[in-house]
Amino acid sequence: MSSRLTSQWFPNVRADLLAGLVVALALIPESIAFSVIANVDPQVCLFASVVIAVTIAFVGGRSAMISASTGAIALLVGDLVKDHGLAYLLAASMLTGIIQIVLGLVNVANVMRFVSASVMTGFVNALAILYMITQANELILAGNMGSWVTFPLVAGGLAIIYLFPLITKAVPSPLIAIVVISLIANFFEMDVRRVKDLGILPTGLPYLDFENWKLLPLTWETLLIILPVSLSFSVVGLLESLMTAQILDEFTDTPSDKNKEARGQGIANIASSLFGGIAGCAMIGQSVINVKSGGRGRLSTLTSGVVLLVLLLVMNTQVGNIPMAALVAVMIMVSIGTFNWATFKNLKIQPKMTSIVMLATVGTVVGTHNLAIGVGVGVLLSGIFFAHKVSQVIGITSELSGDTRTYTVRGQIFFASADTFGAAFDFKEVLSKIVIDVSQAHFWDLTSVGALDKVVLKYRREGAEVEILGMNEASATIVGRLGTHDKPGALERMLDH
Repeated sequence: MSSRLTSQWFPNVRADLLAGLVVALALIPESIAFSVIANVDPQVCLFASVVIAVTIAFVGGRSAMISASTGAIALLVGDLVKDHGLAYLLAASMLTGIIQIVLGLVNVANVMRFVSASVMTGFVNALAILYMITQANELILAGNMGSWVTFPLVAGGLAIIYLFPLITKAVPSPLIAIVVISLIANFFEMDVRRVKDLGILPTGLPYLDFENWKLLPLTWETLLIILPVSLSFSVVGLLESLMTAQILDEFTDTPSDKNKEARGQGIANIASSLFGGIAGCAMIGQSVINVKSGGRGRLSTLTSGVVLLVLLLVMNTQVGNIPMAALVAVMIMVSIGTFNWATFKNLKIQPKMTSIVMLATVGTVVGTHNLAIGVGVGVLLSGIFFAHKVSQVIGITSELSGDTRTYTVRGQIFFASADTFGAAFDFKEVLSKIVIDVSQAHFWDLTSVGALDKVVLKYRREGAEVEILGMNEASATIVGRLGTHDKPGALERMLDH
């Protein structure tokens, strides 16, 4: 127990503290930007980030993963706040937490088995592209405002990020970039956009928001209003969290408890709603920043939340004066580091269907800015292509011995291969007996059972005796329950048609 506690919390205290500091700095502008998307005050998303990060550090299932308010959730708020008020958003966030806890208890992480590697790659690449688009928009805005000095500041920040590790890796280079670019911009009083330009920063501690909760009518109508939003929050939040956990598993070569993570996300979202915050989830960008900055333990996650709160309270002015150029440089690094650059090479060598799934996932996520829709499209295409591929792996051979022909069936018989199965038999051949050997085949669904019924009944209509050999227990069960060829009057009913 003691060794596990040490490995999860204190694998490298110094690196975790510094990585958490870098993440905290990057959380501020993102949280404020998400508040604009959700149509709420910056405090709602900033306090949510503090509460969620601190809570998930203790109850999450993945060390070094960063959770906070996110754009994926903010995009789903829609007109809820505008039409009904902040109280309904807090209620939706709490219900989200309850749903996620229940899903964690029923092992929702098993669903991840249906997310293929191509969908995962598409998800990661889409997020990298969205991050880059966001930073490009920031640069375009700077150009329109005439703040051309922003561009050399961003270039200088990127130079520090990538060149400073050649000198030493003792301090995370993104942190050095933020400090140096801030000092330069402030010393020369450069006219550039700063964090404070995104919104007013809170100056007090998070507090239990009873005032807004008092405004919430406890009626069925309220539940019907928030339930669709909560379901969307729950699905998108868990998708992003579980996929981020899987990515960090691969980055760090360490395991995670994804069902515990689902429950932890639920607990964190309930805590956030009580303190007047929006629901959140894991953030792949910040998690990558954390890991690339040396974060490996839960202490890095806790530090990000605590330092974020300290920065908002103690260094409010200094944080507000951080130029956006420094944070743009950090996020460009995240975009470059997140994108799977092997994708371009793999497009030439991997199966065409795999590439289509990946590209469809990327295109849908980027086009809709909705992770759930993108992953849903990717999983659906993966299923369709898999069914098509499996349907081709079916072989039927036959051998004639006297007046008896034996058909040997190999492969999976289901809705996509049922037509191939039925077309393999010659019903015009005049024979006294037909043997169908299915010892190397499996019948999966109603369509496959219906195809077998048609074959047997067509031969019986022609006067041939039909014998089925070698059916495994599972196939025999579904054929016995759904099949009609051995039921009384089956042939008569067929002749009537």
